[in-house]
Amino acid sequence: MKHGFRRLITDPLPWLFAVLLALIFGMTSLGGVFHWMFPELSRPVYQQESFASLVQAHLLLVGVSSLIAVVIGVAAGVGVTRPAGKEFRSLVETLVAMGQTFPPVAVLAVAVPVMGFSEKPAIIALVLYGLLPILQGTIAGIESVSPSAREIAQGVGMSRWQMLRKVEIPLAAPVIIAGIRTSVIINIGTAAIASTVGTSSLGSPIIIGLSGFNTAYVLQGAVIVALLAICVDMLFERWSRWLHRWQQRSVE
Repeated sequence: MKHGFRRLITDPLPWLFAVLLALIFGMTSLGGVFHWMFPELSRPVYQQESFASLVQAHLLLVGVSSLIAVVIGVAAGVGVTRPAGKEFRSLVETLVAMGQTFPPVAVLAVAVPVMGFSEKPAIIALVLYGLLPILQGTIAGIESVSPSAREIAQGVGMSRWQMLRKVEIPLAAPVIIAGIRTSVIINIGTAAIASTVGTSSLGSPIIIGLSGFNTAYVLQGAVIVALLAICVDMLFERWSRWLHRWQQRSVE
């Protein structure tokens, strides 16, 4: 009991999460602090929208774009590791790499005239930007599966689909999760650009702060984005550790 309590107290995740919630729901009460930090500003606390609604919109944007990127990235990674798809591997990797090197702002500039000011151009930009780590993680994870595991699966009469579903994907899961983790963390930070096309996100106070020379707004949005990314990263780390322990128990 004492050991569990001590571990809970020394665990940084609950404390960071508590600070994040305190800032989300209590930012307006910090007006005095920001007045002291930025005495030249008449309105140092962002109040156009609540930070709770901004976080909700930001997470929804990241969640939708990350889900699409996971489906496309994992499917493409699995496809190019199959015998029939190996010849397309270099082409797929090049196309996905081009998607990440193409600046998200440029994607928005191209997509907005076609789709208008909405969340759709932002989702497209985030999907393109988040695909590469997922694709690379899927390919690396499946290629890390030992030949002996495949031979055993073939020996018990598994089909290629059964081998993929019951052997390759479970064994490759930690590496795939690592790629998804990188992609999601990248998208949490990049999603702030969605506010430039009229989509509500944690980028709203940052964009408004930059355009109005209000450093306090920029700081408020940036701190919450950073804490959100750190908390999500820690959750992914715990998920990866759980998968590793699960694999060890399965082997034993």
